[in-house]
Amino acid sequence: MLKSVTESFARVIHGLTVGHLTDHVIQRSKRMILDTLGVGFLGTSTEVFHKASEYSKIYSSNMSSSVWGRPDLRLPPSYAAFVNGVAIHSMDFDDTWHPATHPSGAVLPVLMALAEALPSSRTFSGLDLLLAFNVGIEVQGQLLHFSKEASDIPKRFHPPSVVGTLGSAAAASKFLGLSMTKCQEALAIAVSHAGAPMANAATQTKPLHIGNAARHGMESAFLAMLGLQGNKQVLDMQMGFGAFYANYSPQVLPNLDSHTWLLDQQDVAFKRFPAHLATHWVADAVTSVRKHLVTDRALLPTDRIERIVLRIPDVQYVNRPFPDSEHEARHSFQYVACTTLLDGGITVPSFYKCQIDRPQVRELLRKVQLEYPRDNLPSFNTLYCEVSVTLSDGATFTECSDTFYGHWRKPLSQEDLREKFRANASSTLSRDTVERLLEIVENLEDLEDCSVLTTLLKGPSPPEMVSKSIQHLTIPSYNLS
Repeated sequence: MLKSVTESFARVIHGLTVGHLTDHVIQRSKRMILDTLGVGFLGTSTEVFHKASEYSKIYSSNMSSSVWGRPDLRLPPSYAAFVNGVAIHSMDFDDTWHPATHPSGAVLPVLMALAEALPSSRTFSGLDLLLAFNVGIEVQGQLLHFSKEASDIPKRFHPPSVVGTLGSAAAASKFLGLSMTKCQEALAIAVSHAGAPMANAATQTKPLHIGNAARHGMESAFLAMLGLQGNKQVLDMQMGFGAFYANYSPQVLPNLDSHTWLLDQQDVAFKRFPAHLATHWVADAVTSVRKHLVTDRALLPTDRIERIVLRIPDVQYVNRPFPDSEHEARHSFQYVACTTLLDGGITVPSFYKCQIDRPQVRELLRKVQLEYPRDNLPSFNTLYCEVSVTLSDGATFTECSDTFYGHWRKPLSQEDLREKFRANASSTLSRDTVERLLEIVENLEDLEDCSVLTTLLKGPSPPEMVSKSIQHLTIPSYNLS
């Protein structure tokens, strides 16, 4: 029995095989991969993606990988992973897990970049991809379970920048076939790359947290391959990985013959609109209240609305009374509530500056009040949102949401997940390519060579698709009821 936590993680990373994958884990992880690819394609339209890709062009290498949806742009693998990771989180549209993190965005870009860049003599199958992806997800989940603080919506560090970096290193180590010793070194190196403060939430810098986690994890694996060494007990120590979380209490992982996947026990949440996950409870509750305020299919005049009360957990970085940018609006309980009330739903264009600055929105924002019930704890597993709208005649309508559609307790149907992917990926790719990607990912365990997938990810897109601006897309308004 191993006594070192760090060594037990290395043993799991090195020792897990395709035979350990369960049907349940394969199905769930395929859904995660499909959703992540879709939001990544959509994210290539954003300003932060453009800035990150322009910066990355200064780097060159004998090895190169594609930037998704950009057939004319190739970068060194670590920077392709960085740019694609930024795209995935650029709209805050990627999956969310419990304990809180965005698990897929730090892992998938690494594996896609490596599958394309490594020598053609090495062929990676869909099962190879699924195994390495799930190793990266599993490492994140296990680390998050070592601290009670990690169960709450974060206050200090953005979790993907911490556990995502180690998940990326684990996935890369698995894909590269590193020895157990080198897997251990890769984790140690990754810890020194980890961490980003929550102060940069709701800014253009936050998507870099995912991109950097992907890049730094891959670099950690490469450095370990070259023999770089770190502290072999880094996950065991308070001054190691324990520096990121209070009440850190690491445990040696079980032997491989008794391994169970956390993804088997805990599914992820898929977002139906691009904003912080906690705002999805708000949108759900407001949609229910709105039914009381609509006459002849039109909302009552906003001047008849006296007060809007949101009873939510105390999450300060999502408390933004008057957001001034798309990133602030995506992290604003108030904005999501008012926009849902006005429009009956949230779509990608809901976060354009012209929508944020609408006079009707600003008028309603001034009427919003927040309350923090003591029993409404800041956890994605337990939080709720209660909304009360009071009219000028004194009438008050109240509705509550404790689980929205898309949460792991009420998961998106496969068809709705497909429709989200189609809407997002069609921003960049042709319809035929979108449908082919969908088919491949849904049958990923049968794919013999991942080069089929990586070829589709880079395009090519017809000229009319490349020139198409995101402003002209029609993105479905997902039913919030």
